[in-house]
Amino acid sequence: MVIITVAGNRNNSSGSLNNVGSNGYYWSSVVDGTNSRNLNFNSSGASMNSNNRANGLTARCLKDLQKMLKDKDNQQLLLDLFRAYFDTRKNKRKTANALAFEVGYEKKIFKLYDEIINRKYKIGQSICFMVQKPVKREIFAADFRDRIVHHLIFNYINPIFERHFIKDSYSCRAGKGTSEGIRRVDYFIRSCSENYQKDCWILKLDIQGYFMAMDRNILYKKIESTLRTVKNTNFDVDLILYLIHEVIFNDPTKNCHLKGRYEDWADLPKSKSLFFSGKTKGFPIGNLTSQLFGNIYLDELDHFAREKLGVKHYGRYVDDIVFVHKDKKFLKAVVLKIRDYLKIELGLVLHPKKIYLQKFKKGVYFLGVYIKPYRIYIGRKTKHNFYEKIRIWNEVILEMPELMNESMIKKIIACVNSYMGIMKHYKTYNLRKKLLTNKFIPNFWNFFKITNSDDKYQKITLQKKFSDNHVFMV
Repeated sequence: MVIITVAGNRNNSSGSLNNVGSNGYYWSSVVDGTNSRNLNFNSSGASMNSNNRANGLTARCLKDLQKMLKDKDNQQLLLDLFRAYFDTRKNKRKTANALAFEVGYEKKIFKLYDEIINRKYKIGQSICFMVQKPVKREIFAADFRDRIVHHLIFNYINPIFERHFIKDSYSCRAGKGTSEGIRRVDYFIRSCSENYQKDCWILKLDIQGYFMAMDRNILYKKIESTLRTVKNTNFDVDLILYLIHEVIFNDPTKNCHLKGRYEDWADLPKSKSLFFSGKTKGFPIGNLTSQLFGNIYLDELDHFAREKLGVKHYGRYVDDIVFVHKDKKFLKAVVLKIRDYLKIELGLVLHPKKIYLQKFKKGVYFLGVYIKPYRIYIGRKTKHNFYEKIRIWNEVILEMPELMNESMIKKIIACVNSYMGIMKHYKTYNLRKKLLTNKFIPNFWNFFKITNSDDKYQKITLQKKFSDNHVFMV
């Protein structure tokens, strides 16, 4: 369950802040003597309470919210829409779309609720653009309002499918992610080779243009058949299937704003663009639902590999698939079986140029790192991308110091610490030391400092003179 807001409330007697990080309060206009009604969101759900009007609740008033809730046929859906809104807004509250929606957002959510209940919801315009790092990709950013619906769908159906996913599917799952994927593949190699004492082989496969090749009809049937068999759901299955159908069969290329130049698409392979994916094929990279759909679509492949092929050491992150086995011939046969399964059952193509089969001693490149016996290295792409960012920051500080405002400084700290956070999990002490002591120009350290810790080269923070005075100019 997602916590709706972290504002807490201020006590009317002591002035202290309470429940910060766990509760959020929204005043209603209903007055009850010295108290007033308010809507309280927390990790357990939402409820109407009565609070002393002298208490400080940070949210704006809602017009007689209790009455408005009672007038709705599906109160739970409405509350879940509010939860989905706060999920969507989390960590993105300062973006233009989030700020625009926040103005009168209660009225907008009620309007969205009415559209969903009456099955008149229509998906809005997306923004399409290209990103260059870590690899060139076409991104479709859904309208903020539509992202609320994505979170609503995710909150409803992800727990259902999560129960069926195998342990070693790592993408877009709580407690998983790239670090867990790397840790597990490292474990597979150690386990299969009996701590590097016996031979074993690593097979890595990739699906050609995965997101653009997914069949919408196949996916919808998978989701529908699963939801129809679930008993005692806490949502209206027919209504949520209606929303899922709208999302799955929406073609964002028919209603999008291109951000950038047409030339940006010139060297992008057609297999990586929705504009060339074909009718009823493909999903936009960038949507929360696309990530979940990607896991659902290949879930049967995961079970096929584990249960039908009997591969114990198997893991998948989106369409990057890894097998570890003692028998090279067995893995060669696996390639053919996986290729046929993908083609016949899912309408997908195994990438012919991305089939990697090597002895474990040569290691494997997986999720941005090289996994080898006794050690894990950061990949060249990751290092190159970080070097490029350092070069840009050094240039800005030297030639355009006026750009070093609060926003820029926060972005730099977040980015550096993100890279350091990835690297610290592996044998990278010397690399981190080199990056932080040799690659940044001296003026960089006028703004920042290395945080003291047992392992010194893990994190940077703002110099105290700036954090105290909020001065962000050279």
